[in-house]
Amino acid sequence: MAIIAQILVAAGSGARFEGDIPKQYAELGGKTVLRRTLDNLRAALPDTRVFVIVHADGDHRLAESLNGFEGMTITVPGGVTRCQSVRAGMATLEDLEPDYVLIHDAARPFVSAKVMADLVAMLETHSAAVPVLPVVDAVKTVQDDILGEDVPRSSLRRMQTPQGLRYKEVKPLYQSLTKDADFADDIAIAQNAGLTIGMVKGDERTFKITWPEDLEKAARMLNSETYMATGSGFDVHRIEKGDSLWLCGIEIAAGFSLQGHSDADVGLHALADAIYGALAEGDIGDHFPPTDDRWKGAESHVFLSHAKDRVLSRGGSLQHVDITLICEKPKVKPHRDAMRARIAELLGLTVNRVSVKATTTEKLGFTGRGEGIAAQATATIELPDG
Repeated sequence: MAIIAQILVAAGSGARFEGDIPKQYAELGGKTVLRRTLDNLRAALPDTRVFVIVHADGDHRLAESLNGFEGMTITVPGGVTRCQSVRAGMATLEDLEPDYVLIHDAARPFVSAKVMADLVAMLETHSAAVPVLPVVDAVKTVQDDILGEDVPRSSLRRMQTPQGLRYKEVKPLYQSLTKDADFADDIAIAQNAGLTIGMVKGDERTFKITWPEDLEKAARMLNSETYMATGSGFDVHRIEKGDSLWLCGIEIAAGFSLQGHSDADVGLHALADAIYGALAEGDIGDHFPPTDDRWKGAESHVFLSHAKDRVLSRGGSLQHVDITLICEKPKVKPHRDAMRARIAELLGLTVNRVSVKATTTEKLGFTGRGEGIAAQATATIELPDG
């Protein structure tokens, strides 16, 4: 299987965007444009590394955009031009030595999984690959605000990103770039070197946010093409002898343990079921059968991470999660902040989108008698419509 790396160019200052912040950090449906682009890149190719090229001065919104992508992304200081930024990204790939590199603009949040798959397939037979779209409007030359001659549309194509390259063939091209090199895009570099270039059908949705009105268009697209889904989960585990237990991803020295096929983290189990419920994809038992010895003693973050990956594979994104622990002991409040931080880390959310709380049953029932701990959870996710 080919090794694929992705370079995401996010170093621009966004001069044409006319905003107070670069367009890649503008908010789009509660997330930065950069984060939405990253979510879609990961959904399309979940097993690849993404090298994010950022402005040398950085931005405090970068940390928010990359939260949850630790281990999957590497930030690289960009250059003055796009060419120099991509060159910096290419230099970081020397240890990885991928077969293919896909280079994408951060300001194109609606990247198409099909286009990316088509690019990878095209790179099997070509040195480079680019998604293209026809020009449908009439085109004329203009000089000094005076209309000139018609330009035949049949011979024109619009170039999009991601653009795919065979790493070993283009590596020396980027190494030899001069400081003043300013090619229009990466395909231009490959074309200038005489490499073979394949074209795949682009996607109108993968437009580039350039002007303020483009962000408004993107917001309308997002609202019309997604829906919010809510799932609920409930789980119970019996208390048994032991020294400690796992609760919402945190080990607590409670003087007792919880009984279960895995590590019996009742909070994470309920939350994973809530996410599966929002996806209408069953529950933990369907994905990790208790009859399968592979999951005996498994750490519950494995189940939760799988549920999160299922959201991403559907092109969705988690928006908010809420867990209620039902028990007489241990006291949850001293551990609540650590629990929220751990869940946020596992799900790639900011802590303010994670709620953990606890209640007792006033000594009533099995939880009141200290026989077990229960948990219920809800998860809200955004999914593509249809």
